[in-house]
Amino acid sequence: MMEPLDAIITVVMIGLAAYLYLNRLHSYWADRDVPYVSPDFFYGNSRTLGRTEQFAVMLQRFYNELKGSNPFGGIYMFMKPVAIVTDLELLKCIFVKDFENFHDRGTYFNEKHDPLSANMFNLAGNRWKELRHKLSPTFTSGKMKMMFPTIVAAGKQLNEFLEEMVEHEKEIEMKDLFARYTTDVIGTCAFGIECNSLKDPNASFRVMGRRIFSTPSGRVKRFLMSSVPKIAKVLGVKGIDSQVTNFFAGVTRETIDYRLKNNVKRNDFMDLLMQLRNPDEEKSGEGLLSFNEIAAQAFIFFLAGFETSSTLLTWTLYELALNQDVQEKGRQHVVSVLANNKGEMTYESVLSMKYLDQILNEALRKYPPVPVHFRVTSKDYQVPNSKSTLEAGTRIFIPVYGIHHDPDVFPEPEKFDPERYTPEEEAKRHPYAWTPFGEGPRICVGLRFGMMQARIGLAYMLKNFKFSIGEKCEVPLQFDVKSFILAPKGGLWLRVEKI
Repeated sequence: MMEPLDAIITVVMIGLAAYLYLNRLHSYWADRDVPYVSPDFFYGNSRTLGRTEQFAVMLQRFYNELKGSNPFGGIYMFMKPVAIVTDLELLKCIFVKDFENFHDRGTYFNEKHDPLSANMFNLAGNRWKELRHKLSPTFTSGKMKMMFPTIVAAGKQLNEFLEEMVEHEKEIEMKDLFARYTTDVIGTCAFGIECNSLKDPNASFRVMGRRIFSTPSGRVKRFLMSSVPKIAKVLGVKGIDSQVTNFFAGVTRETIDYRLKNNVKRNDFMDLLMQLRNPDEEKSGEGLLSFNEIAAQAFIFFLAGFETSSTLLTWTLYELALNQDVQEKGRQHVVSVLANNKGEMTYESVLSMKYLDQILNEALRKYPPVPVHFRVTSKDYQVPNSKSTLEAGTRIFIPVYGIHHDPDVFPEPEKFDPERYTPEEEAKRHPYAWTPFGEGPRICVGLRFGMMQARIGLAYMLKNFKFSIGEKCEVPLQFDVKSFILAPKGGLWLRVEKI
């Protein structure tokens, strides 16, 4: 039996060994002569994440500190070394030029215990490549034309609903309203289901949409998924709430069964997925998808489509409420374009609203909904114009928000200026300075769809209403530190007047 003193010494020695080992892990960047941000014990550089700092702001701070002599710098997420890209030429190499070295995001998914996580955003290697090839036809200009009337119908509902609200409310919370609009669009285009979120804020799709972003993940779970993903998979750690999984799996099952039984064709996202459906739904391969794979893709289409677009519209109206001259110019542009098209919101007329694109692009610069892009190196990569090597398996963060707010890239970055997106101004900038959707083979597959629903929503808003800052609206709006999506804390309260 061990003596008390021996037991104490043993515990101390084990603790000291663990401390020295963890400290040794935090010497990774110093050992490779790469500039880095000094880490805290165990947490690395993530201590403030989700507590006092939003992810985008934290990475902006690191980007500003590391920018300089090397094309990238180092941080630690808990014990894991992460490279922060600080040079746009390296960004270009990662996204496009040397994509074969950086084709995976390295984000966590657990197909066995968390089937919806095995979606196109997270998948790696050949599975991602094959799925991307199969699903890209969903978002061609021809498919956008087919979905256009559905989006316009939702835009009209948004317009009518806001007209009713203006009659009896002085200030209106716009963030939730836009989320209900985009939920209705995605629910119809992805699942063929009338969600009715605008009329019923407690409609099931809207409830689940809120749940996805309001359910806290917990620091232990985040640590396992980010630092030791293999152990997290063995332990069955899930990134998606079980109620959300059950709901979307159930909706997918009901939709497939109904369409098969009634021979329904809608030319929407679910139709394309069903064309790839394996009759033996437990299996995938040979160009066909299992049921779980179909459900996962439908889920990510919904998730990416409703939240990012509604957040974009929210920040856009916030800036237009602060910049009345830009708002009026945008309104006159919409009125002018529609007048040249007999007052109709056609596919061609919406595409020709170029100044709306400039407004939305500037909102995407100041407030990129996805404020950081992820990559992981597939093999050792000698960084051009550098003595540094990114070793195989190194995680890479591209700090989109930080780059978009760099005065060397975008002068006066806090100024909201849609004129940055005239052809003349864009030609002056590095082609990879503005990347809210990513770039290269892994660029957001739903870019056209997201911009289309944002354009239509904004066109209806500007044509029929005037917006100004309400008494309940904090200026400047603060970021929700607990949200990965760059969302405003407490929503957006605006005064709305019918024109």
